[in-house]
Amino acid sequence: MAQEQRRLAAIVAADVVGYSRLMGRDESGTVARLRKNRAERLDPVLARHGGRLVKLTGDGALIEFASAVEALNASIEFQQSMIEANSGIPTDNALLFRFGLHLGDLIVDGDDLYGDGVNVAARLEATAPPGGILISRTVHESVAGRVKATLEDLGALELKNIERPVQAYLVKWDPEDWKGAAAARPVQPGVESLRPADVPLPPPDKPSIAVLPFQNMSGDPEQQYFADGVAEDVLTTLSKIEELMVIARNSSFAFRDQSRDIREIGRILGVRYVLEGSVRKSGNRVRLTAQLIDSLDGSHVWADRFDGNLDDVFELQDRITQDIVSALEVRLTLGEQARVWRKRSGSMIVFEHFSKAQSYYNHFGKHTHAQAREACERALAIDPGYTPVLLFLGFTLVDQARFGWVADAAATYKAALECADRALQADPESSEGYMIKGYACTFMRRHDEATEAGQKAVALSPSSAGAYHMAGMFYGYAGDFRKAAAYEQQAQRLSPLSMPHAMVDEARARFHLGDFTAARDISLRVLKTKKRWLTAQTTLVAALWNLGSKDEARSAAKELSAEHPNFSVSRWASGLPYKREQDLEAMIGPLRLAGLPE
Repeated sequence: MAQEQRRLAAIVAADVVGYSRLMGRDESGTVARLRKNRAERLDPVLARHGGRLVKLTGDGALIEFASAVEALNASIEFQQSMIEANSGIPTDNALLFRFGLHLGDLIVDGDDLYGDGVNVAARLEATAPPGGILISRTVHESVAGRVKATLEDLGALELKNIERPVQAYLVKWDPEDWKGAAAARPVQPGVESLRPADVPLPPPDKPSIAVLPFQNMSGDPEQQYFADGVAEDVLTTLSKIEELMVIARNSSFAFRDQSRDIREIGRILGVRYVLEGSVRKSGNRVRLTAQLIDSLDGSHVWADRFDGNLDDVFELQDRITQDIVSALEVRLTLGEQARVWRKRSGSMIVFEHFSKAQSYYNHFGKHTHAQAREACERALAIDPGYTPVLLFLGFTLVDQARFGWVADAAATYKAALECADRALQADPESSEGYMIKGYACTFMRRHDEATEAGQKAVALSPSSAGAYHMAGMFYGYAGDFRKAAAYEQQAQRLSPLSMPHAMVDEARARFHLGDFTAARDISLRVLKTKKRWLTAQTTLVAALWNLGSKDEARSAAKELSAEHPNFSVSRWASGLPYKREQDLEAMIGPLRLAGLPE
């Protein structure tokens, strides 16, 4: 018998007040208003705050959030938007919602959720006043002092079919604090220029950390790749710990060579703690310094200096991460300890080749990928079993095959899978190994294997933006667009300044879910800073066409053709590994209608 799956989550139950009365008065009009408010108000709010719509229940909805703070902020924002929407409408014809929020242990059945936690949220919702929000004690403990609202204690309530009394709180907020919130906030945080710096990200419900690029103190600018490699290794190790939220490299490294206040960095990234450090390499000796800073007040939580030989660098990196975990009072399970502190080996020459490969790869192009591949192959010639290089080579190979940068794509995908298999034989709990498997299998159209690998990657590195983004991509091409959108949202939260890949894939998922407005808006935000991003351009054209904005779609199609004069719909379609033909046609059909060449 399969073991029952459970997870802790914030659950929101919502329904319409007086729904039967409204339907009796104007059935088609009420349904149309509900759909309009869901598309224009609820869906964008959920996208901003990482909510997942579990199911619709006629006049109501059940929504899941990973964070109680996000759940309450989303609920207030939606309720405030409905106050504004109902302005000028007679009270007996207004659409009013009730919300109930609970944080608890839920039973997972596919995409659905059950259990006492769901029941408590539903009963709180039924007790809430029209236009109001009730929360349980567990939510109160998580959000107190962290939201712009007051929480009025209603005492222990006897709720229908709930055995024990539930301590409940009525949420009250100042409309001026939330007025126009939906218009003022972007749908998703992405590249920094797309998210206003004065809109802070809400902190998560667990210790959160960003690792800044380590300073190169070696006196040789060419050694920067080595300092980056040390910082990335610390970041990667921390991201394997379930009780931490770790910001991705692309966002934390955006602060390289900037003299920003740590408190500002913490606010922009939405984290409590920031790690900064330096690397001094001289001959065969290396010195690492690191300090952990509380971004709330700029105080030092922990600092230390580590000296050793180059061959000791892995041990020094692990000492840094172990001290951070201890300073944050994070408890690891025995299984986590074995996985996170797995003994590593390898020569420093191999590590240097690996660090150079990373540097080449991050410039992302046909030529630099070839250089990254060569650097990996030089490292493996010295140590054929060095797992980090095997994994990095696997990613590089899939990219080369996917983008047509090699003559034999099939052989290159196969070589990537061999890298993943060899790495997983050495380390069966390698998140990156499963990411490579899923990545290659997606473009080999082995979708069931890809999504299974994506789930394993997320489970093994729960704070990895890359794992969530890759899994989102796998699910998107497999046709599970709701899960794809949710994963891409989480990837963006873990990399709030630089995750345009996740934004683009979320836009495509939203398109397939029928939320063409969100698909259009997200694509436009990406194109503000990535003008020639073809996936964003095609999604924009398709979304505009399906919204009925046909002149705008034709204009966007002309811009696409100007940026990519060799573009053709059929060639573009051949690189999209959708599992279902109808999903592919749904995307490319509007492109043809908008005038793009076949």
